[in-house]
Amino acid sequence: MANTALAQFASPGWQTRPEPVLLPSGISGLQLPRGSLTEIYGPASSGRTSLLMAILAAATARQEICALVDAEDAFDPTSAADAGVALDRLIWIRSAHNAEHALKATDLLIQGGGFGLVALDLGDTPPSTARRISLTSWFRLRRAVEHTPTVLISLSLQPNAKTCASLLIECRRESTAWPGAGPGRLLRGIAVRATSTERSKVCSPAYTAQASWAQAI
Repeated sequence: MANTALAQFASPGWQTRPEPVLLPSGISGLQLPRGSLTEIYGPASSGRTSLLMAILAAATARQEICALVDAEDAFDPTSAADAGVALDRLIWIRSAHNAEHALKATDLLIQGGGFGLVALDLGDTPPSTARRISLTSWFRLRRAVEHTPTVLISLSLQPNAKTCASLLIECRRESTAWPGAGPGRLLRGIAVRATSTERSKVCSPAYTAQASWAQAI
């Protein structure tokens, strides 16, 4: 009997976490895991904000209540509504340009529960400020969201959560469309690509994917 118990603990799968529930992001080819931290990063005009709006639009269309913690007052409700976000199912928290307050608000929202998605927008926070957020703080967020149905997203210029993020999505601009010739041309659109990379064993290796889309101006 004892040998049987020991054999169970020796089995390589006894500590394996169950595969997370994957949800559509609103962009074909990208899915997001519940109960995990997903980090989206990229420079300005790389499509990261458009990706976040697509994710929020998809979540609110599923009748889920979402929360957006806006560290730098960058959220534009009019643009979000135009992107399909149901604003009556979105709570907008502004942290007055204080990244630490934004992190604390995110932690409180997750601990409170009841949200299908919580997004921490550090996209306009200077990298030097974002890097001052300790790894311990990111680990606390990761532990808080585990075993919950919440999708936790962090948006930033550069990756900050490191190994605390279960999924890393890099956004980058591939090309721009300039109709016509000569001076005074108008920007018609931007083609961007998002590459998702598994960052820990919480996600299946088959989850790594790429997606491209055109962002109209």
